[in-house]
Amino acid sequence: MIGGPNDMPGRPGLRHAEECMGTVFSFDVRTSGVGLGPVIDWLHQVDRRFSTFRSDSEISRLGRGETSLAQCHPDVREVLEIGHRAVDDGGGAFTMFPQGTLDPSAVVKGWSVERASRMLTAAGSKSHLINGGGDVQTFGRRPDGTPWRVAIVDPRKRDRILAVVAGENIAVATSGTAERGSHVIDGRSGQPATGLLSVTVSGFGGLTSVDIAATTAMALGDGAREWLAARSEVAALVVPGDGARWRTNNWSDFGVATGE
Repeated sequence: MIGGPNDMPGRPGLRHAEECMGTVFSFDVRTSGVGLGPVIDWLHQVDRRFSTFRSDSEISRLGRGETSLAQCHPDVREVLEIGHRAVDDGGGAFTMFPQGTLDPSAVVKGWSVERASRMLTAAGSKSHLINGGGDVQTFGRRPDGTPWRVAIVDPRKRDRILAVVAGENIAVATSGTAERGSHVIDGRSGQPATGLLSVTVSGFGGLTSVDIAATTAMALGDGAREWLAARSEVAALVVPGDGARWRTNNWSDFGVATGE
């Protein structure tokens, strides 16, 4: 059900949570008359197309060599092109073969949230926030004129807030071990990345690139500092496995208030 009991009484817009892709996509839309139906339908289409848990998905069939890339939906070609660029950009640390078979999930979620945000904007939304499994894309400001705020949780103590990212049209993604353990694979070694507890990246370029940057830095481990420092389009807050957390020099340029 879209809207209904999730509508926000006394103010325009709606809230909705949708289970999809093995996670939850939460929507907070602050513009009246903007429906979520087409966006929700599209997210489930993406799940059917990219799910590695479905033997009949396009990505599963492509991985088994039962179809060609030219025969796949344009979305598949777009996602794989993004993934190949990410592999090159991260020196092989980012991978689309985390378990030895084709799995571009590290691209798909952020890309889906960013595309969903663009769909809402095209439908007339002036203000919204989409949270896809903890990775966030915002658009506009809240109706009271204040920026959207996204809390960053300490991976070592889940009831503690490390920082709050505040900004207009900002994307925030965290890659880490707190929720799913050491699930990020270093494509160079094929082994789980264990050097860092979490990497949070914020930026204005959209969640696709921000999410990929967080995953790449997580996979790079000790090499994350140098790699992130070379990317002025994003800022990062990093919690190592041991030692004090650190931030990129441009952290404060992205509307970020840090709590101690």
